[in-house]
Amino acid sequence: MSDDKRTPAFIDAFSDMAKQYASARPTYPAALFECLAELAPATRCAWDCGTGNGQAAFGLAEHFDSVQATDASAEQIGQALPHPRVHYYVAPAHATGLPDRSVDMISVAQALHWFDLDRFYAEVRRVARPRALLAVYGYDWFYLSPEIDPIVNRWLLRPIESYWLPNLRLLWHRYRTIDFPFAELPEPRLAMYQSWNLDEMLSYYRTWSAARGKIAAEGEHFLADARTALAAVWGDPDRRRTAVMPIITRLGRVP
Repeated sequence: MSDDKRTPAFIDAFSDMAKQYASARPTYPAALFECLAELAPATRCAWDCGTGNGQAAFGLAEHFDSVQATDASAEQIGQALPHPRVHYYVAPAHATGLPDRSVDMISVAQALHWFDLDRFYAEVRRVARPRALLAVYGYDWFYLSPEIDPIVNRWLLRPIESYWLPNLRLLWHRYRTIDFPFAELPEPRLAMYQSWNLDEMLSYYRTWSAARGKIAAEGEHFLADARTALAAVWGDPDRRRTAVMPIITRLGRVP
């Protein structure tokens, strides 16, 4: 797929690993949700679309009276984090069943590149209250240290290049190549910080769709080799290192 604005309505790239996805994926910082709540015109109701295991919904619930959290995958919803102010249910991005003009903010965390944008944007306009905030955000690579990053690139990133689904290009381009027909707001400068030992980092890597594709097609020998190469520079595999992931954001006002 080229950097076109249309994508299939639902590509199920994560249901087969919903439990590991929930346990291994990094979490967004509280500062992100504080920022989004401040930019929303009110904090009565937020819609978290493509909620996955509910990481973003959980964070939003600390600032909004209620959060409607939807995902097209029943398996992902089944692994979602419970919260008394979050209502999880299975629904595609373009047909939520939410009432017209019922939400103050629409959140899309690490998911916009899987949506049919025309249909999703139509649903956004239908459910948004006046001047509601549309917040699209995500992350791609992580950075550990000048010594480890080249090893990650050589043994983990390059081997899976041919297995990435084309939709991921939109994320790598920071969502700047897509149609975004909303009045844009400045992008906040935020990052995620994750403390990992060596095997926790590799568990996160296993949740990537491209890594799973390579494992399914070729087996796990490359991962054993990668762990050996990483261990040589990591030191004690139980040593915790801090990974930095810059957060990608596009924010807009819904007219």
